[in-house]
Amino acid sequence: MPMPMNDDVVRLAALSDIHYSKSSQGSMQPLFSQIAENADVFVLGGDLTDYGTAEEARILAKDLASVKIPVVCVLGNHDFEGGQEQQISQILTDVGVHMLDGDTWEYRGVGFAGVRGFCGGFGRGALGPWGEQIIKDFVNEAVQESLKLEAALAKLTSEHRVVLMHYAPIRETVEGESPEIFPFLGSSRLEYPLTRFEVTVVFHGHAHKGAPEGKTQTGIPVFNVAHTVLKTNYPDRPPFRLFEINTGERTPAAVKSIGDRRTRGRRSTDRKDADATA
Repeated sequence: MPMPMNDDVVRLAALSDIHYSKSSQGSMQPLFSQIAENADVFVLGGDLTDYGTAEEARILAKDLASVKIPVVCVLGNHDFEGGQEQQISQILTDVGVHMLDGDTWEYRGVGFAGVRGFCGGFGRGALGPWGEQIIKDFVNEAVQESLKLEAALAKLTSEHRVVLMHYAPIRETVEGESPEIFPFLGSSRLEYPLTRFEVTVVFHGHAHKGAPEGKTQTGIPVFNVAHTVLKTNYPDRPPFRLFEINTGERTPAAVKSIGDRRTRGRRSTDRKDADATA
C-alpha cells in the first residue's frame, strides 16, 4: 500500500557509478523498483555507462523507462570515454530522465542543479593556472564547471537546493582512496558555489573507495553515493541512500538519512527511525 503523500516531505534516493555495460540489461531493475517504492525522486550521479557508448545508454534507458518516479542525472567521466556523451544524454532524455549539465529542475519546493564537475585537487593542494598552457586549460575546466554550477544555482528560487555532480567538491569524501589520486577525484573549486547559495545537500560519486559522507567548510552535508562505496559501508542495506527533505524547515536538520529498515519492502508512515545527518 503506497504511503500517503506528505506535502512537506520529499524523499530522495541517491546512487552513482552504476557503470552499465552491454551485458547489464535487467541487472538493476529490482533495485530500481525498490527505489521507486521508497522515494519521490531518484538522483544518479554519473558514470551511468562503462565505456560511454550509445549502446550501453540504450540498455540503461530500457531499465529506467519502467521507473515511475522522476529520475535526475548528470554524466560522469566514463560517459565521455566513447565521445558519445551527447547521444547518451539524448537517449536518456527520450525516456523521461532529467539530464542536468548546468541545468535545473524543481519538484515540490526542492530545486535540483547538476554539473559533471572536474578534478584538480583540494585546498592548498589544488592545482593553479600557472605555467604551460595545457595546465591552464586543465584548471580552466574546473573553473568553468564551478561557474556553470553557480549559474544554475542562481536560477533556482526554491528554499531547498540539491546539487548533483560526479566529481567530489571536498576532500573528506574521497578519503580512503590512495592520496596520490586525490587531485583526480574532485576539486575545491566546486565547493565555492555551494556556500554562496546555501545549498541544502550535495551528492556525488567517482571515488569508489572514498568515504560515504562529509561536510563543506560551512557545514553543508556532502554524500558520496558511488555504488561500491554504499555496498562496502552499508552491507546490510540495499545499495542506495534514502533521504528526506522537510520543505517546511530551513535548518540543517531538514535533511535526514533514512535507515535500512525504511528501504526493505513498502513505505511506512513511521518516521521515528529517521537519523539526522547534520
